[in-house]
Order: sequence, then structure tokens, then C-alpha cells
Amino acid sequence: MKYEGALHRSIKRRLEQVIEMAELVGLLAIGIGTALAMGHLIWKMTDSGGVTLTDLLLMFLYLEVFAMVGQYLKAGQLPVRFPLYIAMVSIARDVILRAGANTELHLVASAGAILLIALGVLLIRYGQSRYPSNADERPDERAR
Repeated sequence: MKYEGALHRSIKRRLEQVIEMAELVGLLAIGIGTALAMGHLIWKMTDSGGVTLTDLLLMFLYLEVFAMVGQYLKAGQLPVRFPLYIAMVSIARDVILRAGANTELHLVASAGAILLIALGVLLIRYGQSRYPSNADERPDERAR
């Protein structure tokens, strides 16, 4: 019976190591894929001899993916704000790419989506500052 607890802890520790390694491999794959995609975009821009706004927005999206990977490596968790930023830039890029084919409804819907996402980011930021998850980050109750 006394070895049962040690065996359980050992198995749990091994599973945690496997999961951690899988996360690192996944982050490495995302990082390499993003770097390759960004390199391909830079190659395409130099080959065409011009840079468009959509190219710049796409590079910004790649940088946000790098920031997400970096944040995950540093903190071990991913703030939900990063994908929301990517969503806002993606919608803006879609509007620019469809510049000639956009209908009024599409523009209003896209602007509304960006606005809702931005409000969501503000709400999340407010919640994080007002109600932090770590006790040592909580504001002093006497300061209010």
C-alpha cells in the first residue's frame, strides 16, 4: 500500500512531463511555421518591389502570434487578449482586401465586430486589474 502513493506520484509526474514536452513541441512548430510564413511574405514583397497595407497587417498578425508564443513560454499561460487582437486585425485586413467588393452591410458588420471585440478587451482588462487572480496583485482594500 505504501508504494501505491509513490507510484501514483511518479506516473503523474511523468504525464506532466510528457504534456509539457508536447506543449513545447507545439510552440516550436507554431514558431517555425510563423517564421517561415513571415519569411515567405517578406520574399514576396521584395520580389514584387512593393509593400501594401494588407502585407503590413499580415506581418502584424505574425508578430502577434510570436508575442503569444513568447508570452506562453514566459508565463506558462496565454492571455485571451492576444487572440482578440489578432481577430481585430484580421477583420480589418479582410475589409481592406475586399475594398472593391464590400457592401455597406459588410462594412457595418465588420466595424461592429471590431467594436465588440475591443469592448471585450476593455472588459477583460478591467476585470484583470480590478479582480486579479493572484492575491499579491490585488489592490489594497484600504486604498479605496
